Amino acid sequence: MKRRPDAVPPPLVGDPVDGEKEEKIVRGGSPNISPFSGWSEKKVFALCLAFRVTNAMFVQTYFNPDEHWQSLEVAHRIAFGYGHLTWEWKKGIRSYLHPLIFASLYKILAFFGLDIPLFMVKAPRLLQSLFSAFGDLYLYKLSCLIFNESVAQWALFSQLANWFMFFCITRTLSNSLETVLTTMGLYYWLCSKDDSNRSISNSRKLALSIAALTCAIRPTSAITWLYIGLWDLFVKRERLKFIFLEVVPIGALVLAFTCLLDRWMYGSWVFVPLNFLRFNFLSSGGDYYGTHKWHWYLTQGFTVMLLTFLPFSVVGIYQSKEWKLSGLLAWVLGVYSLLGHKEFRFVLPVLPVALMFAGYSLATLSNHYSFDFQRKRLPRTCSRFPSMMSLIIFVLLLTNLPMALYMSLVHQRGSEDVMKFLANEAPDQKVKSILFLMPCHATPYYSTLHHNLSMRFMDCSPSDEDGYVDESDRFMMDPVGFTSNMLSDGQLPSHIVLFDTEEKQLRELLHSLSYKEIKRFFHAHFKVDRDLQASIVVYSLEGL
Repeated sequence: MKRRPDAVPPPLVGDPVDGEKEEKIVRGGSPNISPFSGWSEKKVFALCLAFRVTNAMFVQTYFNPDEHWQSLEVAHRIAFGYGHLTWEWKKGIRSYLHPLIFASLYKILAFFGLDIPLFMVKAPRLLQSLFSAFGDLYLYKLSCLIFNESVAQWALFSQLANWFMFFCITRTLSNSLETVLTTMGLYYWLCSKDDSNRSISNSRKLALSIAALTCAIRPTSAITWLYIGLWDLFVKRERLKFIFLEVVPIGALVLAFTCLLDRWMYGSWVFVPLNFLRFNFLSSGGDYYGTHKWHWYLTQGFTVMLLTFLPFSVVGIYQSKEWKLSGLLAWVLGVYSLLGHKEFRFVLPVLPVALMFAGYSLATLSNHYSFDFQRKRLPRTCSRFPSMMSLIIFVLLLTNLPMALYMSLVHQRGSEDVMKFLANEAPDQKVKSILFLMPCHATPYYSTLHHNLSMRFMDCSPSDEDGYVDESDRFMMDPVGFTSNMLSDGQLPSHIVLFDTEEKQLRELLHSLSYKEIKRFFHAHFKVDRDLQASIVVYSLEGL
C-alpha cells in the first residue's frame, strides 16, 4: 500500500540514518517489536474476523437499550410479525434501513429452522462481528495510507486491545455499524487524494456513497462528514462540479432510496432525517433521557473509552502533525459536547481515529527502543529483563483486557440471562404472560424471547404535557402503590420480573397474590444510574 505523498510523516524517533541501517542486532538485544509484521491484507482480515467472532461470543451483558429495542426488536417484528415498536417508530424518527439487515438474517434462520433461542441471541452479534472485522481491516489500510505499515500494525493492535471497542463494536447498535462505515469512508476519501491512485474519481464517489449510507443509518453522522467534506472543498478548483455532479447526485440517490424504503415500511411518507433533527437538535428532545455537563466527553466519556491508550493518542497526535485528522476528533467531541444528552456510543465512530494516533506513538516508541538496543550493543544479560516495549504492551493489556472481560461477561448480565431463561421456559407452556416491574427497556424483549405471548413493561415515552410523569418514574417513586393498582383488576400475569431493590418492597404484596420466587440472576456489583441493582428476580404464580 502506497502512502499519500502529502502525508508522509516525519522519521520515527530513533530511525537509523544511512550507514547505520546495516548494523546487525547483537545477540541479546531487542528487535523491533511489531505485531502482524509482514502480514498480507487477507491474513489481517482473517485475524480480525476470528478475533471479532470470539469477541461476539464473549459479549453476554446488557449495555444500551437501543442494541435491542431500536434494531433487533424492530427486525423481529418485520420478520415474524410481532415485536414492540417504541415511540420513536410511531413518531417517524428512525429509519428501517438498519433493522432490515437483521430482519433478513432472521428470515434466513427461520427458513432453515434455526430460529431457536441460542441462534436468536448469537446470530445478530456474529453478523455484526463480520462488519466489525471490516472496520478493523480498514483502520489498518487507513493507517498504511496515511502513515506506514509499522503504524498500521500498531493501530490494529490498539483497536483490538482497546476495552471499549471489544465491549461495544460487536453489539447490534446502529453506532457500531456507523463506526465501521465511517472508517471505510475515510479510507476511500483519502485514497482520492493519492496521486498514485489511478481510480481517484471512483474512490471519491465510493467514499461519498458510504458517507450518505452512514448518514441514512445515523443522521448524526452528518456531523463527522460535514467536517471531512469541508477539508478540501475550499481548496478545490472545481467546487461547483464536485458539489453538483458528485455530492448532490449521490446524496439524492441514497436519500431517495431510504425514503422509498421507509415509505414502504411505515405505510406513509416519512422524512426521517428531518424528524430526527427536529427532535434531537431543534427541540432538545434527547434531554428527556438525562443530561451531562458540557465537558463530560473530555473529562469522562471519551477518556474512559480510551483508558490507558489516552496518553499514547495525545502523543501520537503531536508527533504525527496530522492536524486535519486530529481536528476531526476535536470537531466531533466539541459538537457533541454542546448537546445536553450524552452517551459513550455517540462518539464511538471517532474512537478508531484516536486509536490510530495511539498506534503512531507506539510505532515511534518501538522503533526508538529497537534502534537504541542496536546502537548501544547491550550485553547479553539484558535479555533477562523485559524490554520497554514489552512492558508497555503488558500495561496496556493488563489495564484493558480485565476491563473488557468484566464489562462483557459480568456487569449487567442479569438482563440478558433472565430473558434467555424465559425463552427456554416458554416452549413448554410454562410461561403464559410476563410483567416487567422495572425501569423501561431494562431487558431485551420479543427478539430474545421469540414467543408471541403477552408481555408488559413500564412505559417511559416522552410527552408534551407539562409536569408529565411516565409510568416508569411513577413505579420507581411508589412501587407498592403502583403495582397494587396495576394488579387490582384480577388479571395476574404468570411471571413477574423485577430488580432486587424493588423486590424487597414488593415481596409481601407478591406473596399475598400467590407469587413465589423461582429464579434469581446476578446483575451488577455497582450502581450505574440508580441504586445498586445487584440481581434480577423472577416470580411465578403458584400452581404453574
